[in-house]
Amino acid sequence: MGILNHLQVERVLCGKSGSAHYGSLHLTAHHLIFRYDDAEKEEMWVPYPLISLVLQLPQTLQGQSPITFHTRTFETFSLLFLSDRDAADVFESVKELTVCTSVNQLYAFLYSPNPPFDVEDGWSIYFPRKEFGRMGVGSRTKAWRFTDVNKDYQFSPTYPSLLVVPTRISDSTLQYAGKYRSKCRIPALTYLHWANYGTITRSSQPMVGIKQNRSVQDEKLVEAIFQSHHSPESRSSSTPIYGATATNLIVDARPTANAMANTARGAGTENMEHYKDAKKTYSGIDHIHAMRESLGKVVDALREADAIAASVSGNVPGEAKQLAILDRQALRRSGWLRHMSNIIEAVVLIVRNVHVNSSHVLIHCSDGWDRTSQLSALAQLCLDPYYRTMRGFQVLVEKDWVSFGHRFLDRCGHLSSEKFFLSIADNANAGGGAEAAQAFLTSVQNRFASQHHVKETSPSFHQFLECLRQIQRQYPERFEFNERFLRTIHYHLYSCQYGTFLYNSERERRRGEEGIVASERTASLWDFLNSSSQMELHKNPLYDPSLDDPLNRDPKADMGVLIPNAKDVRFWHELYGRTDEEMNGKIIVSQVKEGPEFVPSVEGLDDDPVNVNARMEAIPSISFTPTTIASSPPMAPARSTSIPATSAGLSSSLQGLWSSLPELGQKVGGGILAAASSSGLSSPSSPLRPSSPSRARNTGATDFFASGGVKSVWGKLSSNATAAFSAVQEVYDGVSRDLRPPSRNAGDNDENYGRERELHTQDLPADGDVFTSRGSGLSYTVRSSYNPWDTVKPRNSLFNLTTDNPWASAQSSSLRPPTPRSDVLGSSSLPEAAAFAHSLRRQNSELSLPDTSNQGVGSATHTLPNDERKEGRESAATDPLGVGLL
Repeated sequence: MGILNHLQVERVLCGKSGSAHYGSLHLTAHHLIFRYDDAEKEEMWVPYPLISLVLQLPQTLQGQSPITFHTRTFETFSLLFLSDRDAADVFESVKELTVCTSVNQLYAFLYSPNPPFDVEDGWSIYFPRKEFGRMGVGSRTKAWRFTDVNKDYQFSPTYPSLLVVPTRISDSTLQYAGKYRSKCRIPALTYLHWANYGTITRSSQPMVGIKQNRSVQDEKLVEAIFQSHHSPESRSSSTPIYGATATNLIVDARPTANAMANTARGAGTENMEHYKDAKKTYSGIDHIHAMRESLGKVVDALREADAIAASVSGNVPGEAKQLAILDRQALRRSGWLRHMSNIIEAVVLIVRNVHVNSSHVLIHCSDGWDRTSQLSALAQLCLDPYYRTMRGFQVLVEKDWVSFGHRFLDRCGHLSSEKFFLSIADNANAGGGAEAAQAFLTSVQNRFASQHHVKETSPSFHQFLECLRQIQRQYPERFEFNERFLRTIHYHLYSCQYGTFLYNSERERRRGEEGIVASERTASLWDFLNSSSQMELHKNPLYDPSLDDPLNRDPKADMGVLIPNAKDVRFWHELYGRTDEEMNGKIIVSQVKEGPEFVPSVEGLDDDPVNVNARMEAIPSISFTPTTIASSPPMAPARSTSIPATSAGLSSSLQGLWSSLPELGQKVGGGILAAASSSGLSSPSSPLRPSSPSRARNTGATDFFASGGVKSVWGKLSSNATAAFSAVQEVYDGVSRDLRPPSRNAGDNDENYGRERELHTQDLPADGDVFTSRGSGLSYTVRSSYNPWDTVKPRNSLFNLTTDNPWASAQSSSLRPPTPRSDVLGSSSLPEAAAFAHSLRRQNSELSLPDTSNQGVGSATHTLPNDERKEGRESAATDPLGVGLL
């Protein structure tokens, strides 16, 4: 089948953003276009490079053939076709149009703006001599010079043609020093601070190796950089200036273990015995593969939420209305916030050292084009107000990302891969032996195909934009551009509509491929952003440039230097197409303190305010009234109404545990409580699992996990719900065989005894229900004889209803003295679950809990707090499966 068998497909159902509409699908050479039948709806244009994953799914129950598309801008939409042939043709056509073999096949080389942009200087917006001259090179200081040692890219193919190096260092010395740095990326100037002569230089890792190699030329180069502020007007070194700081830093962006591991590969990190007047620090920023996996986990959490919403509604992803089911704990576990926090923390260190200490910083990672570009660019954004303007930011990106050789083509995966096109329908329909063998052969070939293009992808520039968004959010008045400006750049980073981000180095960009030069054949992204229409959309109305004036004495003014808070990081929810509440949480009303308190962003599970508050707050008391055997036959409804056990009876720490455990259908009273499944919603009357306090919910969205109900902590702790339910059923069977009603005491009248009824299997209470016999005056509790998750097995003893409970768990000491009851024989409290008691004891040993002297966690009756006891409120709860009251 050739490309574009179907240029147009009619009667296609498109599901996107929770709604579905019919229309026609058009496939052009570089766009997937969907035109809605409703003329009022705007057409959907999707450039093929923007597609990150395509899934061809089996037929739906209605006989439609769906294809689901996931984009690099974190959007999901589905197309449903009336026939399998149309779906297969579209799937194959989109795959062949998306997967390219050359950069010249991308959309940028065919795109021509119509009408032309009113500004067309994007390709010349950055001139190295002009930009470094603005900083003061050659005017304010003579300690630096321009060199043409790499004018033909022979010295270092991945470096810019024009470099700025110390005046004291000759080109011959640079040639020798280049042999000691990976890919000849020597230390070169990228920023000269306006307030002093502090500098930021960047390079790649030194080639130390196992033999601990050294280079005198490289040491002299670094020494000249760190002494460039001693006598800026002189070309030669002079005596040190008294009072000059000696806090020059070599910032190795890698974790220490990674830097040392590279020694075995012939590289490594500097031996500080050979570098004078300098210290070295490791930033601990992970490599590109860890960043790719981290963002992949965030994307998986978003797709899982779409899949759950689709399974609940019975639709395909994109067609279903978004529900408030995004797993915030999965987002935390991705580590994406922690990675950004590490980057910003290293940026703050660089900013303080340059501005406060008037010193120099040399930044490098392994090759110096990923983490080095992130730290260098972000530090300059904080140090120089010029880079916080629209034009200044464009110059910064051209200088520190494009010119210094960030590998945009590899990191962004512009050429795509067939790995991102999966046909689940083929595997499902492969019934014949020949078809199955062919499908298996294809899968094996794909498995052993080259994964180089996939392994080289990483969201380095995306991560830079998201870190910049954190600083912009903390300082909303200090940037000329708004959040939409950054989001537009992220979109066109992957759209391939402009030639700005298509190459791996300045050399490739200038020379092009097959003689086709990008600056001659493509439009620049900066021309689009600098056009008058876009400038108005991207202006920040809160921008106040007067705050950047060094002479300004306003309390908000700080000489134009920003010191961001590395702990205040949040997900860029606008970029991910979600609400801030859904991804980052909301204002949480503390259960211990009076009034609401704002919960800041967290880095991981340990810092999650939901979990921290849960650990720090006291365990609430629970008081319940024993259920008396009614005289009327219907007993199950009375039991179900008198034993509410909702999430309100749990502490926040147990609610967090509750929400993260698997569902389990349980027997409560006379009925079965079925866990909510992904196939559909339970009836409104069915009690469902309470909403997890650790997950943000959208107030306007449907939340099918938010209703209350009766659950068992014992059942939630089970890793195998089926086995747990079987064990519970066996316990109920044993209870029904052995339990007999208590005998009538002498003196009881026949009327009272006649109202009592014999217990049958269908009338047996759930485990933990409390009964009181009017004839005997006894109060007893039915408990399971064996808890497979208990830490201590119960002792074997004869059954004596009046003195012992044969189904009780092993006795363990209570956290608080029990509160006696007049209608319960014996002075001992109800036994608590051993595992639960151990957990509480461990929490009390680690945390200082509020005073709970009035609470008896393991007792049958718990005392309410004073304020609630005055109002006469009490909460009733029982334990159906015998793990003790919470």
